Amino acid sequence: MTAWDDGLPIYQQLADRLAAQLLDGQPREGEAMPSVRALASQHLLNPLTVSRALQALSDAGLLENRRGLGAFVTPGAREKLREAERERFLNTEWPRLRARLKRLDIHAEQLDWGDA
Repeated sequence: MTAWDDGLPIYQQLADRLAAQLLDGQPREGEAMPSVRALASQHLLNPLTVSRALQALSDAGLLENRRGLGAFVTPGAREKLREAERERFLNTEWPRLRARLKRLDIHAEQLDWGDA
């Protein structure tokens, strides 16, 4: 488990980690999220912090709460997340990365794209 960053609230960092897992298909759309207690134990966090993270994902339309059953991944959540992450990358991260590559005089042919 990686350490928490002081720059963001922990609940937001957990929500971001859970969103990344959703992007990877875990859990799949329609499946239940792990319980608040299970997540609190796994991440060594207060259950209230975990609840707040799950609420943030619910507020974003990625989870739906079913009374007495827990939180479930909504249909289309993965694509919704992917689209939001693409938008954020292209508008926020890419311009900074492109500027840094230019400052360091790194060209596309020098980059290792791995298995992309």
